[in-house]
Amino acid sequence: MTSDLVHHGESFDGIPLGFATQSIHLGNGVDAETGAIRRPITLANAYALPYDPSDINWSSSDVNLYTRNGHPNQRYLEAKLARLEGTEDAVVLASGVAALAATFTTLLNRGDHAIFSDTTYIAAYRLLNEILPEKYGIETSIVDTSDPENVRAAIRPNTRLVHIETPANPTLKVTDIEAVATIAHGAGALLSVDNTFNSPFNVRPVDFGADVVIESLTKYINGHGDALGGAIACSKELTDRIRFTYQVNYGGIISPFNAWLINRGSVTLPLRMRQHNASALAVARHLESLPQVRFVAYPGLESHPHHDVAARQLARPDSGFGGVLSFGLDTDHDGHNRFVSKLNVITSAVSLGHDESLIVFLGEDDERQYLYPPEFHRGFFRLAVGLEDTDDLIRDIDHALRETGL
Repeated sequence: MTSDLVHHGESFDGIPLGFATQSIHLGNGVDAETGAIRRPITLANAYALPYDPSDINWSSSDVNLYTRNGHPNQRYLEAKLARLEGTEDAVVLASGVAALAATFTTLLNRGDHAIFSDTTYIAAYRLLNEILPEKYGIETSIVDTSDPENVRAAIRPNTRLVHIETPANPTLKVTDIEAVATIAHGAGALLSVDNTFNSPFNVRPVDFGADVVIESLTKYINGHGDALGGAIACSKELTDRIRFTYQVNYGGIISPFNAWLINRGSVTLPLRMRQHNASALAVARHLESLPQVRFVAYPGLESHPHHDVAARQLARPDSGFGGVLSFGLDTDHDGHNRFVSKLNVITSAVSLGHDESLIVFLGEDDERQYLYPPEFHRGFFRLAVGLEDTDDLIRDIDHALRETGL
């Protein structure tokens, strides 16, 4: 039977466990009641109280009281993610957007100032650019964080948080985490990093000075397109605050079933990421070679303006640049849509990190279009490369181009 040391992610014989071993064993263990070597799904909403419950803290997340306060499947997953991200603790919530909202609403108060990347997931953009300023009196500044000096120039006396997304969705812009962390900490602010496009297999932001790491577990960490979840990995002091504010009192708890599904999916994270990384790089290089392709944005390409920064941030020798790329065709609006209609293997759908490859056409009317580089202004695709045979994906792209008449 596997040692409890392994299940808690400890080293043995003085040698730390590898990422793949941790992905398998962390968050798992022997069920005390049945002896099963997989943690069961605990679907209860409420738990037995002690003989005298009069002195219980009903907002506590440390013991099993009520599922909104916390539950076993959530805690198993949190223990795994904290170790994989290299942080003291982690909070798992109902979605990636819940993790973003929890971070911002817990760490920022009325009158505070936050700086954020000019290219982020649309929900992060709306939270920081509209909802927090309009409803909560929080000041925000949008800057191109790929140049750290823009962050430095935007710092104010009341700056409390710098939030970056790298690579950025959907332009694949890359930010130097270490440089921005230095600037933020010099101003007494925290740095939060949305690491969804990387996963901790490719990049561990805390190794470069990040205070908070946010993951949409819906994507690579789950990996199967069948469960929503979000994680915030950081210090125990911060997770205690986030649990009290957003989990217990805002009710952003993840369901036990989704936590169980994501924990199960995460076991194969390193295997899947190697394939995502390799296939995306091959597809990006192929697209870059085609005359019908107007541009390709992928940090793994030497032509990417931030390739060196992205390479410097890789977590381990077998890490890569993720499975997402963007590209545009030398055609009009309808030509882009006709291309998608001719694909046979690649599926037209949103999201990423699934086993199947997903493509979405982002047209010229995106509300953040003015923030994108000029090459994106004629419409473009975001392609999340899946786990199919790489040659099949390339053949599918070539076939669709021929059928479209490009």
